Amino acid sequence: MSGNGNAAATAEENSPKMRVIRVGTRKSQLARIQTDSVVATLKALYPGLQFEIIAMSTTGDKILDTALSKIGEKSLFTKELEHALEKNEVDLVVHSLKDLPTVLPPGFTIGAICKRENPHDAVVFHPKFAGKTLETLPEKSVVGTSSLRRAAQLQRKFPHLEFRSIRGNLNTRLRKLDEQQEFSAIILATAGLQRMGWHNRVGQILHPEECMYAVGQGALGVEVRAKDQDILDLVGVLHDPETLLRCIAERAFLRHLEGGCSVPVAVHTAMKDGQLYLTGGVWSLDGSDSIQETMQATIHVPAQHEDGPEDDPQLVGITARNIPRGPQLAAQNLGISLANLLLSKGAKNILDVARQLNDAH
Repeated sequence: MSGNGNAAATAEENSPKMRVIRVGTRKSQLARIQTDSVVATLKALYPGLQFEIIAMSTTGDKILDTALSKIGEKSLFTKELEHALEKNEVDLVVHSLKDLPTVLPPGFTIGAICKRENPHDAVVFHPKFAGKTLETLPEKSVVGTSSLRRAAQLQRKFPHLEFRSIRGNLNTRLRKLDEQQEFSAIILATAGLQRMGWHNRVGQILHPEECMYAVGQGALGVEVRAKDQDILDLVGVLHDPETLLRCIAERAFLRHLEGGCSVPVAVHTAMKDGQLYLTGGVWSLDGSDSIQETMQATIHVPAQHEDGPEDDPQLVGITARNIPRGPQLAAQNLGISLANLLLSKGAKNILDVARQLNDAH
């Protein structure tokens, strides 16, 4: 027996080593599930490669007693992962796209945007309110959300409810909802609940007229070193053309408005019959003041193609060389045009006041 074992070991030593691709992720259960799904796809595409997942905690995971909008740090859930990327400790990082700022630090790019899951927000109710909707919750019921965007829109729509900050990963927030009596319901991203397999906890999915979603919500982004052509080629096949174009438009809108998580900005996009529709809005913190508009552009969802390198391939932090450039530019221009329309109608003032009030509290 031992002889056979030694022979196998020797054969293994002499065989060419498989290349190992190191993948960075946050430590939370949802982050791991999202990363595992991307790695599973890559493994199927590249059976000759080995993938190693390296999990780490980020600033946003560690600071749990402060609302995200108060911390004043644009790269809350990405900084530590980007350090690992910079130091060559990992080759790529899987993020929720909505956590990635519209301007990335120099040297990084989003090399893939995977097919988007349901981008809408969901309401999870305390068990005693099962079967209710936000509309039918009792007066002064407290609803938990860590997002200014959600609170501003929902306060406007449901003035009989109170909105309070709730932090922590999905497991922590659900536990706070179920075990404490403080919250009647909490608002979470539908995509996260679905990825965790918690479909049965979704009590209500919010439609765009009730609550538009965050830029990039429901999509995963793969961040890589901008000059690492090898890895860019490797992950580029993960781009979903429709998701990519919708998210370029959304990110261009947010970037041009200079919004972030310290102000209430939301979007809704749809592709239909060669048209990309983008709705965007800004709100005051209490939701009393708002501007919303919709614009559209003719954009045909392209098939992937092989394209030569371009001087500066990045658009709003995204590199997609295997998708034709024309539709990408059209999506970016749509986002910029909509932002300009809102700015011409007074959006800057609403956002400046929201920022000042948020900083003051």
